[in-house]
Amino acid sequence: MEIILKQDIKSLGEKDDIVTVKPGYGRNYLIPQGFGQLATPSAKKVLAENLKQAAFKQDKIKKDAEGIAERLTDVKLSIGAKAGETGKIFGAVNTIMIADALKAKGFEVDRRRITFETEPKMVGEYVANLNLHKEVKVKVPFEVVAE
Repeated sequence: MEIILKQDIKSLGEKDDIVTVKPGYGRNYLIPQGFGQLATPSAKKVLAENLKQAAFKQDKIKKDAEGIAERLTDVKLSIGAKAGETGKIFGAVNTIMIADALKAKGFEVDRRRITFETEPKMVGEYVANLNLHKEVKVKVPFEVVAE
């Protein structure tokens, strides 16, 4: 029996895969639980069309991310933070501050897509990693300055 998976199943396959399973497993578990649907010829055509449209959308998202990444290569940010005499920061520089600084420069980046190589705990220079797409990653240097 052929089943089109609606979500990832660890031992069976990933979403939108067409897998062959025993009839009882498909009829009594996968289909009633909503994990899959019967792979009829019409369902296969719908799946093929959906995959084609998804690939087109992903390609557009990737091209947009590459465009943003190209413009971000020359950007250097400066983040102000309260610091002591030794240069240690009071509080923390976080991804929200980086996202706000990028927004001020005209780049709209979700804060959940920003990570740090090393946590900024002192005044100095650091690098923020921006994961714009699963294949497009950019390193943006930023400087933490004392206010």
